[in-house]
Amino acid sequence: MVPEAHPECDDPSETGLASKSMRGIISYGAYLPYRRLDRSTIAAVAGTGGGKGTRTVASYDEDTTTLGVEAARRALRITQARPGALWFSTVTPAYVDKTNATAIHAALRLPGDVIAADFGGAIRSGVAALRAALAGGPAALVVTADIRTGLPGSADEAAGGDAGAALLVGDETDGPVLAELIGSGTATDEFLDRWRTPGDIRSKQWEEKFGEMRYLPLGTTAFAAALANAGIEADRVDHLIVSGSHGRANKGLVRKLGVPTDRLVDDLTATVGSPGSAQAALLLSATLERATPGQVIALVSLADGADVLLFKTSEALTGVVSEASVADQVAAGRPLPYGKFLAWRGVLTPEPPRRPEPARPSASAASRNEDWKFGFVGTRDRTSGAIHLPPARVSMDGGAIDDMEPVPMADVAGHVVTYTIDKLVYSPSPPVVFAVVDFEGGGRAPIELTDVDPADVAIGTPVEMTFRRFFTADGIHNYFWKARPVRTAVTPPPASTVDSNKGA
Repeated sequence: MVPEAHPECDDPSETGLASKSMRGIISYGAYLPYRRLDRSTIAAVAGTGGGKGTRTVASYDEDTTTLGVEAARRALRITQARPGALWFSTVTPAYVDKTNATAIHAALRLPGDVIAADFGGAIRSGVAALRAALAGGPAALVVTADIRTGLPGSADEAAGGDAGAALLVGDETDGPVLAELIGSGTATDEFLDRWRTPGDIRSKQWEEKFGEMRYLPLGTTAFAAALANAGIEADRVDHLIVSGSHGRANKGLVRKLGVPTDRLVDDLTATVGSPGSAQAALLLSATLERATPGQVIALVSLADGADVLLFKTSEALTGVVSEASVADQVAAGRPLPYGKFLAWRGVLTPEPPRRPEPARPSASAASRNEDWKFGFVGTRDRTSGAIHLPPARVSMDGGAIDDMEPVPMADVAGHVVTYTIDKLVYSPSPPVVFAVVDFEGGGRAPIELTDVDPADVAIGTPVEMTFRRFFTADGIHNYFWKARPVRTAVTPPPASTVDSNKGA
């Protein structure tokens, strides 16, 4: 276990915080699903398990790809920089054989020369993707997401969490660096702590004391190497993040690092749970939201070894405001009954609506309409300005033919014009709420709503678009866009405009 050298930090200044070039985090984004499972409700149904606090729960129409899209969208909204590569890490991919990162690439409408690839199969893959991006090369968007599961009543079911997080990594030529990498350390060893065979819904874990005994020396070795690499002492750390699926080892390591305990970052296990490969990036995003310039952040990840990354925040962090902070998202969640949680996880199979299940999506049709299906891109008539959703060749206003330009609509706000609650149409989680949505600046479309209780829908409700999975047939995931209520203070449109088409 030899700590690696970091060529960019071989000549530290007297303060130990200078490096020859600045590479680090340019932007960040995190996404927590809307629903929460109260752990205290588990035992009444499962007969065992549960506990205190809550965990985040991905909706029936979310998977790790859609979680990653939402986190990545938020990371790219707070910067003008754009990635030259996209790395996606998850332990629970929507596909194997097929690359999942390409769907995220399409939803973000990245250029074709931006490579998209998966880092997957293990919790450590999240921090590994981040280390790869920090090592150099073009600006890289590191996207992480996980959906954690387990047997009913198990510790993993209660302690897990679902989340997505994204970090845009680059150097000063790509954009202002918010947090510069100043040192790193790693320690790797082969031992059996946690494992899961492909296709199984549960992970298995060896005796906790064994894992703790292996992780503690690995963590202290990697941490000491990172401090030496940066040329600083432990008391220089302002924010200490410790992530990993072995809670006992995480707590034991904190006591051995020499960092004052009041600098330990909340690991969010009481409110979010442990979201696997997304945990490190999620906690780093939450820390950047409250850090100030000139502070040192230590990110420690325990997973099949130990990885430590030290960052120093810059003046560029001043004024950066997250679209939706992690703290705000934690507070915004709403409860989900345990029975519904089990149904969404596929453990229970409620009777579906008595309607035919959908046919598998067409690969060729999806390819022909990629911008619409994955990017939610409509068309605008160059002459009249009329916006068409879905895209059209003939304008509804004037009848011009093939005089259109693309108009991205995924980030355009809208409001509900009218809606219906359908209890008969096929859905993995009925009933379905369909709405007609008018978009700011023009455009109207019938859109399914998500993350909403039917009783809470009203004409005029402000909505935003979100990338979701409609259904899966023959192993093919049908991705498209839905609308969800905006849960921040938004002024509803005047009553006189509620029924207008706004140019659509």
